[in-house]
Amino acid sequence: MKLSDFSYELPKELIAQHPAEPRDHARLMVYDKITGAVAHRYFYDLAAELHKGDVLVFNDSRVIPARLHGKKKETGGKVEVLLLTPVGEDCWEVLVKPGKKALPGTTIEFSSRLCATVKERTDFGGRIVQFHYDGVFDEILDQIGEMPLPPYIHEKMKNPDEYQTVYARERGSAAAPTAGLHFTRNLMEKIRAKGVETVFVTLHVGLGTFRPVEEENVEDHEMHSEFYSVTPAAAAAVNRAKAEGRRVVAVGTTSIRTLESAGKEGVVQAGSGWTDIFIYPGYTYRIADALVTNFHLPESTLLMLISAMSKREKILQAYRIAVAEGYRFFSFGDAMFIR
Repeated sequence: MKLSDFSYELPKELIAQHPAEPRDHARLMVYDKITGAVAHRYFYDLAAELHKGDVLVFNDSRVIPARLHGKKKETGGKVEVLLLTPVGEDCWEVLVKPGKKALPGTTIEFSSRLCATVKERTDFGGRIVQFHYDGVFDEILDQIGEMPLPPYIHEKMKNPDEYQTVYARERGSAAAPTAGLHFTRNLMEKIRAKGVETVFVTLHVGLGTFRPVEEENVEDHEMHSEFYSVTPAAAAAVNRAKAEGRRVVAVGTTSIRTLESAGKEGVVQAGSGWTDIFIYPGYTYRIADALVTNFHLPESTLLMLISAMSKREKILQAYRIAVAEGYRFFSFGDAMFIR
């Protein structure tokens, strides 16, 4: 399977620069994964598309202000650091720009209370750094860090909460699980009132979710590991639904990767760990029956993941329809319900 098999043409003006207001007024394409048929709705119509007894699974990871601006202690050269994953003892895996200024042994100063020493390179072009700080690390990060918006969003956010789901709880993501950005508290109450069960799992979004595919043969791509956690209550709720023939609907690709990682044998196991699961056409879903998701970048692992839930050709046809209908794409864009 070739990388070019997942390409499509997208006019730049369809890349959303800000979220819908209110959140649940984004458009919603309802897509039949068997026939490829589409219907056009708004996100606040999602409750009508769900069934009593469905289990809706959310990723409750919270985005941290993971982008830091600093300078090299030795030369004063400017450096930008994006926190990805904590690796213990005040060490983090990070991306550094420009990388040539971040050789092992380099000290980067961010403020009078925070600096970092580059310890080593990583296999994926990043760095391992050790932070040194005066006070509480999370509090310092909240004070000087910036929300790590994707590079295709050029407008400044009016409110950092725009890039946070209303149910975000567990700190740790370097990017938002963006399908969840469409939900409001009122919509979630409406969904629960219909008899839909809501369940929360955690996957901290890191390099694995947005690292581009560079290999022309898709199968040669190696995913980066991300941390996930499933509580016993969440696992029990999903397993009951599967046993009773009720639908499990994942909200976002991170939720679906968590479910499939924890349920490799068809039964979700409670616990936590690291996953590098790579889902592309040919994969058989064991847990998730349906998916709420955004419209994804061409040639991305996320587009490959949703193609595995249907047929690649039909998914790409739905994307062409979305372009023709003027849907908004990517993190702040419109949504798709694959059922």
